[in-house]
Amino acid sequence: MKTLLAAAFSGLLFGVGLGVSGMTQADKVIGFLDLTDAWDPSLALVMLGAILVHLFAFRKITGRPSPLFAERFGIPTRTDIDGRLVGGAALFGVGWALGGYCPGPGLVSSMAGGSNALVFVAGLSGGMLLFHLYDEASSGAAAPSEPTPTPIEPRHVGPTGR
Repeated sequence: MKTLLAAAFSGLLFGVGLGVSGMTQADKVIGFLDLTDAWDPSLALVMLGAILVHLFAFRKITGRPSPLFAERFGIPTRTDIDGRLVGGAALFGVGWALGGYCPGPGLVSSMAGGSNALVFVAGLSGGMLLFHLYDEASSGAAAPSEPTPTPIEPRHVGPTGR
């Protein structure tokens, strides 16, 4: 139950952050991606802020012996770059540029009932379903599951944070 509440709180906080920063507005995202006209750097500033918070929070959190609501940390260890990763990233980028939404802001905007966001989320859901069906059919079996993350050993953080 604690895990579910933590996930719900995290999602709500993320959604509010997207709304407050204006990242649920497709025009804002398209303004960031349009380098030829009136470029809007505000998305880069929001990303930079998120990266800085993550940088410090990740170091602090993984210095603990375990997460608050799990037995161990699960951090993916795959580092290979393959065609599926590159193709998925390219499709993500094209969808982001055409729709002005990535999945998080699209979901937040759809909750507000925006028709463009609802169309985006429907397309996103349909695309995921089509890929799942294709992947199942091409592999001849169920789609491979995510590799089990390898637990990391906690770091002991000293007074300087290192």
